[in-house]
Amino acid sequence: MAAADVPESGATAFLDALICAGLVERGEDLHHFRPCSDMADRRYAAGYLSWALNANRPYVDNAALFLRDPAAAGAQYQRDGRRVAVSSRWIGSYGFYPGVVSEITSRKPRRIVDLGAGAGGLLIHLLTALPDSTGVALDLSAAACEEAEQAAQRAEVDDRLQVVNRSIESLVEDCSPVQDADVVHAGFVMHDVVSRPYVLDGVLRTCRASITDGGCLVVTDAVPYVADPRERGFSALFTYLHSSSMDVRLPPEEEWRAAFHRAGFSDVTSTPLRMPGSRMFVAAG
Repeated sequence: MAAADVPESGATAFLDALICAGLVERGEDLHHFRPCSDMADRRYAAGYLSWALNANRPYVDNAALFLRDPAAAGAQYQRDGRRVAVSSRWIGSYGFYPGVVSEITSRKPRRIVDLGAGAGGLLIHLLTALPDSTGVALDLSAAACEEAEQAAQRAEVDDRLQVVNRSIESLVEDCSPVQDADVVHAGFVMHDVVSRPYVLDGVLRTCRASITDGGCLVVTDAVPYVADPRERGFSALFTYLHSSSMDVRLPPEEEWRAAFHRAGFSDVTSTPLRMPGSRMFVAAG
């Protein structure tokens, strides 16, 4: 009540509703409550709906305009960066974070850079697991960067985390955020520059030239219209929304591999992740 500055009567009524819904359980005393045991699973499932209907609300509410004139509609209606970041983090908690976390922590990097870090959830998790590591969270959204700074303070890793409010394209002119990184991760952000191959190639080459010997680039991203029954539903939604409303064409896997090789990486692997349509590319060498 103090944190939200709401009256006791309103807060009590809301809390009672959460208890009746089974989302909150009573604790040891009258003032102690805890989330339901399967809250993480519920949040993960809700993340897909939140991303589809909430983060993409401008596209949903103005669908006809985007069909008539995508360029004009896109210039007038943009997504809220914080909503995109938070809903993506909910999906990522199960959808792609576990695979990425396992890959990165196994390498024990001293310096980690997350491109398109959003609200900083992945990087904060990594810094918590790797107490001797430092990190850089780079994102274009000022709101997402602010959320990342607050989250880092709550997690008590803000002394090891630098938040940079910049686009990934800017790395071509100024590589300082990725300089001497042991691991550079890019989560669902590289596809934003795929339509400009020279920019994609420039960013990838910058990462290749900046990482330390033995370092790697980990790119979590999506491939289009996956036919696998487990993946096809959300993959179709993800592919279509990006194409029709964001003017983003998702490359197939072979195009991703070719881009990494053009940038100078000799060893490239691809692993499907839990989120439908998502793949983890690890580029090294």
